[in-house]
Amino acid sequence: MNISRNILLYLVLFVLLVVLVNLFQAPSGQSQIRTLPYSEFVSRLGTDGSDKIKTVEQQGQEVVGTLTSGERYKTTVPVTDLTLSKAIVDSGATYTVKPAEPNEITFWGVVLNILPFALLIGVWFLLMRQMQGGGGKAMGFGKSRARLLTEKTGRVTFDDVAGIDESKQELEEVVEFLRDPQKFQRLGGKIPKGVLLVGPPGTGKTLLARAIAGEANVPFFTISGSDFVEMFVGVGASRVRDMFEQGKKNAPCLIFIDEIDAVGRHRGAGLGGGNDEREQTLNQLLVEMDGFEANEGVILIAATNRPDVLDPALLRPGRFDRQVVVPNPDIIGREKILRVHMRKTPLAPDVDAKVIARGTPGFSGADLANLVNEAALMAARLGKRVVTMSDFEAAKDKVMMGAERRSMVMTEDEKEKTAYHEAGHALVALKMEGHDPLHKVTIIPRGRALGVTMSLPERDRYGYSLKELKARIAMAFGGRVAEELVYGPDEVTTGASNDIKQATEMARRMVTEFGFSEKLGPLRYTDNQEEVFLGHSVAQQKNVSDKTAALIDEEVRRFVEEGEKKAREILSANRDALETITRGLLEYETLSGDEVIHLMNGETLDRKERPAPPPPRSGGRRSTIPSSGPGDFTPTPTSPITEA
Repeated sequence: MNISRNILLYLVLFVLLVVLVNLFQAPSGQSQIRTLPYSEFVSRLGTDGSDKIKTVEQQGQEVVGTLTSGERYKTTVPVTDLTLSKAIVDSGATYTVKPAEPNEITFWGVVLNILPFALLIGVWFLLMRQMQGGGGKAMGFGKSRARLLTEKTGRVTFDDVAGIDESKQELEEVVEFLRDPQKFQRLGGKIPKGVLLVGPPGTGKTLLARAIAGEANVPFFTISGSDFVEMFVGVGASRVRDMFEQGKKNAPCLIFIDEIDAVGRHRGAGLGGGNDEREQTLNQLLVEMDGFEANEGVILIAATNRPDVLDPALLRPGRFDRQVVVPNPDIIGREKILRVHMRKTPLAPDVDAKVIARGTPGFSGADLANLVNEAALMAARLGKRVVTMSDFEAAKDKVMMGAERRSMVMTEDEKEKTAYHEAGHALVALKMEGHDPLHKVTIIPRGRALGVTMSLPERDRYGYSLKELKARIAMAFGGRVAEELVYGPDEVTTGASNDIKQATEMARRMVTEFGFSEKLGPLRYTDNQEEVFLGHSVAQQKNVSDKTAALIDEEVRRFVEEGEKKAREILSANRDALETITRGLLEYETLSGDEVIHLMNGETLDRKERPAPPPPRSGGRRSTIPSSGPGDFTPTPTSPITEA
């Protein structure tokens, strides 16, 4: 629409330009008339030959005539020359005098005089309107960018929100208050002035806000936290004022600020000082929410996944009276979310949402939506009319472990090393007490890794014991130890670099955060990790002595070496099982946890068809990042380890 309007504007300007050129251009007849200087005109009056003046036509001061040769001429005579008429008559030229035309004001004369100025004013007016109404809003930069949400299509209600029942209930109460305020006011209750939605990315905070907009029969304004501060000084505070003025005019109403941490970060310390434009915007927001003047009927809803960086004054009651935590869903919530996203997807009879929910711990609502979409795309790629359970399994592996890279060139030696590496991970995971069940192991390159071993818990995990964390460290070293046992210390590859990194980080957290070290005791030794760019203090104080830091390193080394020692004991005692799993991986490339157990028990796998290995390419050598060499230990995809 805007493109067609611009094309039409340029076309009109082009036509007007052509008309102006034609109007101001001299007539073709006059362009052939020769202009004679007055002195030459007088000198030719008495001459003979082809240059002699034959006719003279005078109108006012302008003289037009022809020469004997037929060439036309024109000149201008001065008013003070009173002898010119006698000289023309004496020369024998035909002399004609016409009365001077009066200076009449004609319509086209007025148009020609006004048209250039009108054209300039019109172009300037159009440019100003485009700058105001376009994305730049150059003349309206102080106006709020809050948009009034009117969803005629794609309307979202609370029925479309699943898996976060407690969070939904908190917001349903706000909508109910707007519908029937007398129910709460009878008991002295007041509507919350602000609701802050807090949770990890992808849990449904913005979806909840859209559901409120779909349910509440009041105006709903939406704006992003990054829409306030721009290049001009004072723009942020001006936009905050204008936003609340719009809200007051439409009260009762709801205002939703997405990613409020962009404007609501800590004031004062940090890089950028305490005088930047963002702080003035935050101060104005604090005053508008709960300042000298009350904002009755304006309810502010905000969402963030970084509540730790918000200013404390923004979080106090009276501004954000209610903080609603939107967590990752549990197994029941995941099942409900899957059923919501499966509504428009044709499913095969073997698809069980409960089984999929059990196998996706730690998935957020956005992850589950992506899982259903990936399964539908895989089924469509294979030409299926319905989505089967195998499509969901393949989509889950793709989301968790990365997309397969079957075209990657690997030599037989590299493939064999990768198989031993992943077999070591899998065997330690099965033999270590306290480790999560083995889900799948593959030597097909996925993502940045050449092989992946995946473990999944049987239920949602919210905390881990010391035994379980030690099992994780041992499992991380299973691949490196397997390479060393089979090929010798000199043939160990760089593939375990990511395993070592994860094991070291886990051991350090066990010592400094979880209090699992007997020598150091139940104390927290982590340094201040606050981000100075997020408004925290620039000065970072060290809270451990050099002696304690050395002891921390010693305890971290002890936990890591214990895990490596345990992995070595398991693999040395089960060398035959290691060879069996390796042969199975080389033959089938991908094995489930149950299939690994069947192979260890001496059973044969009943598969209808075996995956064809990728065709070898002559002269091909792989090029990988050292940290993701043969094999890559992948931890259980649950929520981060937290204190119980």
